[in-house]
Amino acid sequence: MNRIVCFGELMLRLMPPGYQRFVQAESFEASFGGGEANVAVALAELGAPASFVTKLPANPLGQSALNALRRYGVDVTGIVRGGERLGIYFVEKGASQRASVVVYDRKGSSIATAARADFDWNALFEGAAWFHFTGITPALGDGVAGIVQDACRTAKAKGLTVSCDLNYRKNLWSSEKAGAVMAELMPFVDVCIANEEDAEKVFGIAAPSTRVDRGELDREGYESVARQLAERFGFGTVAITLRESLSASDNIWSGMVRTADGCWFSPRYPLHIVDRVGGGDAFAAGLIFALRKGESPESAVGFAAAASCLKHAIEGDFSHVGEKEVRALMEGGGSGRVQR
Repeated sequence: MNRIVCFGELMLRLMPPGYQRFVQAESFEASFGGGEANVAVALAELGAPASFVTKLPANPLGQSALNALRRYGVDVTGIVRGGERLGIYFVEKGASQRASVVVYDRKGSSIATAARADFDWNALFEGAAWFHFTGITPALGDGVAGIVQDACRTAKAKGLTVSCDLNYRKNLWSSEKAGAVMAELMPFVDVCIANEEDAEKVFGIAAPSTRVDRGELDREGYESVARQLAERFGFGTVAITLRESLSASDNIWSGMVRTADGCWFSPRYPLHIVDRVGGGDAFAAGLIFALRKGESPESAVGFAAAASCLKHAIEGDFSHVGEKEVRALMEGGGSGRVQR
């Protein structure tokens, strides 16, 4: 399997212990994460050759972030060093009816201030077959959006498959700005991934009879969303994660995929959540992994949903799940019995 290249921001994650609120915390647990970095780690843990490209400060924090990826087998040779700082995000884990809270401290980070000249995409894509990015990265600023466009142009010129998780973040940009910038990138994309809200917030395409804030999903509505996305931008594949949110602690999780040949839904998994951050990234990684192996869309969305289901039971941004575990869950091995 040829390399899968992911591009985005890698941040320091700081979290109060357990389920403490920010105002209670006297210490913070430190780890690393970020949309595309999470995908790269998940792919590497599944056994796929994954590379991560970003810009990190040339200081001990930047080195620690780079080492966190290297630890799990991600190729980091494309990471550029320089800039002023590492972006930070704080996460307060929700429970029951209290929602999780995220606070960003990423302004002026190394990747947000990076220049187009920092990245030689012809060299970075040598030996690669797939390029993945999310809507978070172009939201960091016009300069970074230009870098993403350079990457997409080069990837298509070199024959790579391009995937994008829309990943709308209201704390980074407005729906209007997101729609304008992402519309310029979508013509390069082959596989589009979204969640319950992304298509509506970015492109104004909503699923009727669906209230994500109440955990109500209409499957026929999402078939319509996927079809409209494909028709507007020419995507060969559209995948949507479906989160029925019963509370911050308990969700029902599934996914769907649409191609020109039809639409398929995965099984629905009841989740008691340990950490939901990175769940969508694990879905993207599972989908990419399965599609790269030549699996059918139905099998691929089943693999993606199972992989992301397992991630919800793992602390931190990164998914540490092997292919064998995912296949076992797909075959009905979800009882949680001790493996001896």
